[in-house]
Amino acid sequence: MRVALVNPPWTFEGSIYFGCREPHLPLELGYSKALLDASGHQSILIDGHLEQLTQKAVADRVRDFRPDMTVITTAPSYLFWRCPPPEIRVPREMCAKVRPFGGKLVIVGPHGSTTPRATLRKLDADAVILGECEEIIAGLANGADPVTSVAYRDGDQIVIKGPNCAADMKLLPALAWPADVIARHRHHHHRFDTEPVGPGAEMEASRGCPYHCTFCAKDNFRNNYRKRPLATILQELDTLLSYGVEYVYFIDEIFLPDMALLSALAERRVKVGVQTRIDLWNHSAIEALARAGCVSIEAGVESITEAGRAYLDKKCKMSTDELTERLIYAKQLVPFVQANLLAMTEDDADDIERWRLQLEKHGVWANKPVPLFPYPGSPEYTRMWGAPDDQAWERAHEAYLTGFDSFSDIQEQRPQPLVELEVAGNGR
Repeated sequence: MRVALVNPPWTFEGSIYFGCREPHLPLELGYSKALLDASGHQSILIDGHLEQLTQKAVADRVRDFRPDMTVITTAPSYLFWRCPPPEIRVPREMCAKVRPFGGKLVIVGPHGSTTPRATLRKLDADAVILGECEEIIAGLANGADPVTSVAYRDGDQIVIKGPNCAADMKLLPALAWPADVIARHRHHHHRFDTEPVGPGAEMEASRGCPYHCTFCAKDNFRNNYRKRPLATILQELDTLLSYGVEYVYFIDEIFLPDMALLSALAERRVKVGVQTRIDLWNHSAIEALARAGCVSIEAGVESITEAGRAYLDKKCKMSTDELTERLIYAKQLVPFVQANLLAMTEDDADDIERWRLQLEKHGVWANKPVPLFPYPGSPEYTRMWGAPDDQAWERAHEAYLTGFDSFSDIQEQRPQPLVELEVAGNGR
């Protein structure tokens, strides 16, 4: 089978999107291509975002490839599946452009994993994959019957065949990106200690998280914690290093202390960035992380009070003073350390500012608290409205816009309503 894997050229005008807007490696499509190729299929990965293509240029490549199946993602990369653009304007436009010649149209991403019926209808697709997509894409191409973890059309009906897929991380191979792709990837995600010299890259050492914080939209994808085999991680990393990559950002939902991995990283000339919880790292583990080349830590604190962290179900066993000490200690060894904060009614504004200034004196950056978006698929959404239905994204988006007057630091203007975003098209 001929399969086109498409990461659209993303735009974010009017969106509440919290993620980085630079291109990142579409790991889910990279794994999928590797599995397809290993099964004897012909595949092409078209990254409209990294290559700065227009949607027409992407569609032209799809048409020239003449696929039997086209796969389009609804989030820029696995890194942002937990905080994707709520609107699916870009994939909707992309689907419309490739529909006449793209073969079977299959959608992957957080939207279809959480609200499959609405996603199928909005994108006029043939099928959506529920959960992590790599093995299911290969199964569809191989003609596996019955295939689970999909929703598809059967006449006027939509059939949903669960459960949502959690990939076997032992089956996903070490990725080997084309050298020209890596050369084009100049962005160093969440790095602030110096300007890039060589290319950057993203990879994962694990998938999922053992915690279930209320704000995290991972219930329907990337949920259960699973580690990749160390040999696979190092094979992928060494390939990246052979291309001149100087910085790797681990996209793991939670990068946990793993002394074997940290020791292997310390033996290689590479800088790394991670997102984690600082309460899971003691002094010796932080020292090992620094020796491993870590130059950026993004630490989820979320609330400066125990009551706030309890509301978020953080299950944090440290006091705020202990968290503060641990962040300051990390900054003595790692060039950039950030403490993430959410806007919580349990936290006093003056207390937050005093805490931020205290950290700032020691070089630790804590963001101004960001309003919590109740992503469909998160415990927070379920707490407010129950299980997500076909209007889940619209409901969460409207509540967010009506509930807050200010938003995240990266939003220069008030976000547009979801319906306006999805109806509007820029015809690129």
